[in-house]
Amino acid sequence: MPTSDYRPETTALLFVDPYNDFLAEGGKVWPHIKEVAAEVGLLDNLRAITAAVRAAGMRVVIVPHRQWEEGDYEHWRHVNPTQRAIMTRHTFAKGSWGGEWHPEFAPQPGDVIVQQHWGQSGFANTDLDLQLKQHGISHVILVGLLANTCIESTGRFAMELGYHVTLGRDATAAFTRELMHAAHELNGPTYAHAIVTTRELIPLLPKG
Repeated sequence: MPTSDYRPETTALLFVDPYNDFLAEGGKVWPHIKEVAAEVGLLDNLRAITAAVRAAGMRVVIVPHRQWEEGDYEHWRHVNPTQRAIMTRHTFAKGSWGGEWHPEFAPQPGDVIVQQHWGQSGFANTDLDLQLKQHGISHVILVGLLANTCIESTGRFAMELGYHVTLGRDATAAFTRELMHAAHELNGPTYAHAIVTTRELIPLLPKG
């Protein structure tokens, strides 16, 4: 798939859900993605991409999921399966270690932290689109979790809003290889302008 000119002033890294529950040993979701994460080299690739993006002077935008609190979803009319799992596991619970940023991927000065999303799209019911437009962003690179839910939903929504969308193929993970295949081989090509590995992406970024 064609790639693009990733200019620092118009490109942002969207890092979705960099929580301990997803990315750290002892996290509530980590055991479910650990095997796929190891196969693709998730943590090393996230380290490499974030370092390269920061060195290039690009904006980093943190796109966080709702931090669970007591009473969330309890009286909703339409609770989806992911939200039901959160109700059971208390994933990313506010005030808990699992709901804190993974220390290696925590926001740094100058990063943008957008409003928390309740579902799977980082755009729905948040200020993500506003923040990107106000910072002059036209190109987004998506990394983080999960490939077939929040990454896919956020990327597809970004395309619908007119952004150029790049998926970091090995800077995400899912519960199974089949879900990764669906995210990148079946669904990704219907909305993403580029689907690249970390090794392919980094040489395309400007050198700071």
